[in-house]
Amino acid sequence: MATGKKPSVAIVGMGRLGSALLRHLARTGYVINEIVVRDRPESRRKAHKHAGARIHVSTYDAARLDADLIWFCVPDAEIANIGDALASKAHWKRKLAFHSSGALAANELRVLQRKGAKVASVHPFTSFVHAAIPSLRGVPFGLEGDPAALVQARRIVKDLGGIAFTIPRARKTAYHAWGSFTSPLLIALLVTAEEVAEAAGVAPALARKRMLPILEQTLQNYANLGAAGSFSGPIVRGDVETVRRHIAALERLPEAQKIYVALATAALKRLPLENNRKLKSVLRS
Repeated sequence: MATGKKPSVAIVGMGRLGSALLRHLARTGYVINEIVVRDRPESRRKAHKHAGARIHVSTYDAARLDADLIWFCVPDAEIANIGDALASKAHWKRKLAFHSSGALAANELRVLQRKGAKVASVHPFTSFVHAAIPSLRGVPFGLEGDPAALVQARRIVKDLGGIAFTIPRARKTAYHAWGSFTSPLLIALLVTAEEVAEAAGVAPALARKRMLPILEQTLQNYANLGAAGSFSGPIVRGDVETVRRHIAALERLPEAQKIYVALATAALKRLPLENNRKLKSVLRS
């Protein structure tokens, strides 16, 4: 691959991430010359849907892998096995091999690395769901891997409009847990809030609409003021009796009560508030 030339790309896997990357890479001038999927009707159907007329679709057994960059967009548990399965399908020397696991290191592709590929984990720090393809502009990408692969990864992330930063191999799992707090566990908190709203007589669908203004304001405050500056409500005021009543009201929702106590306890440790000692006593009772 010539210096400065955009690498051609083969995408392995056509789930939520793979389909989003295909669209964004093609939009920014990258040539996608192959989609590689399992030999299953549904997998082939999805691949052909996204491939159009110009992109070759193949199964693992028939993969060409003649692109400069092979980008694995498959579940974490399958990365190493699929890498092993494709190891004999190409000459890997001078190729790049990326995977996009947030939790696993680049050496999941160690078999390809031993064959001469430069490997990296390139993880977009955002959320991918079936019903939406997010913009990658401004999205951070956590990178880890071979130095030569990281040079190319940074260029690609920049072309996609993202922001590249490196994660040490030993910290990948903590990095991914951080991501879980920022999106899937936040959704878990919000669905618990819907449950509490239902106990207050507000149906979940209506609760979602009514929560949006305060959620949006809270995120705006957090962005502008940080955690301490955006923390509000009875806990920051040290309103012990209100917190006590909240806990009592949640007795019929034991999981919600546990979450309330756990988050309030975290606030005691991390955020400035009044009546810390009295609040701690209420939360422990």
